[in-house]
Amino acid sequence: MKVFSVVGIHHSGKTTIIENVIRELRSRGYSVGSIKEIHYEKFAMDTEGTNTYRHKKAGSQLVTARGMYETDILFQEKLNIDDILKFYNHDYVVLEGVMDANVPKIISAHTEEEILERIDDLTFAISGRISNSIKEFKGLPVINPMEDIKQLVDLIECKVYERLPDFNKDCCGYCGSSCRELGARILKGEAEREDCVLGNAKIRLQIGGKDIKMVPFVQNILTNTVLGVVKELKGYEDGKEIRIDISRR
Repeated sequence: MKVFSVVGIHHSGKTTIIENVIRELRSRGYSVGSIKEIHYEKFAMDTEGTNTYRHKKAGSQLVTARGMYETDILFQEKLNIDDILKFYNHDYVVLEGVMDANVPKIISAHTEEEILERIDDLTFAISGRISNSIKEFKGLPVINPMEDIKQLVDLIECKVYERLPDFNKDCCGYCGSSCRELGARILKGEAEREDCVLGNAKIRLQIGGKDIKMVPFVQNILTNTVLGVVKELKGYEDGKEIRIDISRR
């Protein structure tokens, strides 16, 4: 799954960029999901007086509204992006206004000052209203989301990589950098997605059907613990695949 974010101030053109990107990606045969960050503190999908609102007020910690054409699941907390992305299995997921995720990003802006406030090593393109006046900024392409959407999506296909975890260098660092630093190096063409050793793990852990990323140190602990037990069992054969499934029912 490839994930990227479009960030910028209100009315800079973020949603227009995302609408056109989604349409173009879908026309190319990709499945696409999206996540919208809403900064309005009082925002809520549910409204006072509805039956689902009454469920929440009574103490339900997870409320689901199932209609004829959509299903809305209402968590009573702000989930982090990694937890939200566990619900997605699309080719691309587009984030709007999300600044804290370890993903490549496009900046939508009116002015160069707005770009400077948001630019970092994970920025790979500029778009929005400023694309009417400039075509390049500090080596990054500035692309009009209305007139040049095919060019923008070509760049997305080229630059956006399979989602990386978000470990710091002290926690993992087997590639020689933190996950965010590796992402920046990939965007610059100085590294490849395959440089992340977590993608080549010889041990796989799933909980509830979802893969759990483990740094090599944890992989080694789990591998050695399992091998230490099963080697003592009749039927163990060196070099053969070992599979353990644990049901909590």
